Amino acid sequence: MFTIPTTQGIQKLPAANWLMAALFSIHYLYRAIISPLFLNPSMSPIHPFILLFALSFQVINGTCIGGYLAGYGPSSQADWAGATIRIQLGLLIFFAGFIGNIYHDDELREIRRAAARSQKRKAEAQREKGKEAQVDKVYEIPQNGLFQLVLYPHFFCEWIEWCGFWVIGGLACVPARTFLINEITTMTPRALSGKRWYIKRFGKEKVGSKRAVIPGLI
Repeated sequence: MFTIPTTQGIQKLPAANWLMAALFSIHYLYRAIISPLFLNPSMSPIHPFILLFALSFQVINGTCIGGYLAGYGPSSQADWAGATIRIQLGLLIFFAGFIGNIYHDDELREIRRAAARSQKRKAEAQREKGKEAQVDKVYEIPQNGLFQLVLYPHFFCEWIEWCGFWVIGGLACVPARTFLINEITTMTPRALSGKRWYIKRFGKEKVGSKRAVIPGLI
């Protein structure tokens, strides 16, 4: 957004372009830096292939959205004429999803934090008795917020977030629409697979009527 405009003869990008760029950056500041480096008490190992695939997707996705906002999409205030209400609505949707995403992420983190505290106490008690400390991984079904209705509400909230992003850009914002579709199509199978894992580990009675990711539907 600092180099492409000059190659396209654009003197100044519209404020809405910078707004969308800021929202994209805020999300990934949380998702890629703050959450894994400062908030998560632990992280499961990631297969190199999965990491490579994720990085490739993010590079392509970031390039498409960045190019669109840097001059290959709307390039003047006139292109955003009459979009004030749409932008305001999109912002409400985006931040509703973003806050919901953070909330449900933290519910999962709290389970791991509580498990870590419990394991630490057990390990200390075992060492006092002269036994070798053994740590078992703890799994629970979260119950707060939308976890009462679905098993992966953080996925659902992320979709809401990017739906708001697309609303801001408008129906013609192909990169935002494509991003949302990719999120849904790649995360839905993970949620369905995860639900099968929950049922296998805890049983149908414990999982109850919870859906995988969309309340009342999937």
